[in-house]
Amino acid sequence: MEILLDPNVAYILLVLGSILLLMAIVTPGTHLMEGGAILLLALAGYAIYNLGFNLWALIVLVLSLVPFIYSIQKPKRELILALSLLGVIIGSVYLFPSNGWLPAVNPLVALVVSILSAGFLWLAVRKGMQAHHARPLQDLSTLIGKIGQAKTRVEDDGSVQVAGELWSARSEKPIPAGSRVRVISREGFILLVTPEEQSKQ
Repeated sequence: MEILLDPNVAYILLVLGSILLLMAIVTPGTHLMEGGAILLLALAGYAIYNLGFNLWALIVLVLSLVPFIYSIQKPKRELILALSLLGVIIGSVYLFPSNGWLPAVNPLVALVVSILSAGFLWLAVRKGMQAHHARPLQDLSTLIGKIGQAKTRVEDDGSVQVAGELWSARSEKPIPAGSRVRVISREGFILLVTPEEQSKQ
């Protein structure tokens, strides 16, 4: 555990843990990023406990989460995201106490890690948010009213070919395989269909 008491190692663990934490906020539910963040931040916490810390830098680090969360709520908030990343960099570089105004972390290590982590977060968060706010490629509501063909017998279940794709389907009345069908609604990914001849009546 001696290696953890080196400010440079503690700084790298803190930055990597912070990156995983921020990525877990953007893409929740995987549990991999959350678990990695907890592990790395726990190791960094051990180092911080033994090395001491600058309270003002810790406050800057914590406050950096506020603009980060605000920036991911809606797209086109790059300036706020940049401010958040700058806060994470400054807070983590100056977190450990030192003699004088220079940080305890080696400036070269701080520069390289800061540039790489900020660049990665900038690209990952922006791409993640663009994907999150993008319109789905397949808008299922456009299937309603489309004509297709029953590939199997359709009643309680079955398969239909609609818009060039095979879908699970149900119908109130039996529909023989090979019949033309019209989509009248959907329940999730299951299409509710009716015979095309019946839908014309």
